[in-house]
Amino acid sequence: MAPAAAPADLPTEELDWIQMRKDFAGVHAETTKEKMVRKINENPLVPIGCAATLTALGFGLWNFRQGRSQMSQYMMRARILAQGFTVIALIIGVGLTYGSKEPAKK
Repeated sequence: MAPAAAPADLPTEELDWIQMRKDFAGVHAETTKEKMVRKINENPLVPIGCAATLTALGFGLWNFRQGRSQMSQYMMRARILAQGFTVIALIIGVGLTYGSKEPAKK
């Protein structure tokens, strides 16, 4: 086992993290809640589609349990439409977000 190197013997590559910490000292790390609020504000149709999907699924399952198979079938079809709406909203939102971003500066 080799003896530990003295601080003067360390190469500068091993100390780069110290410089990074100084460079990013003023940067605010986004919390999970802040990120969720930002994403909802960027594309509000996706949460609406998710809520519609869950509502149709829940109501369809409830009707199935109650023995109302016709209404259950309608709700399952509504769920498919809500899922389609959600996927399309997601694709459009990603496309708009991708198109509005500025290219990286070198």
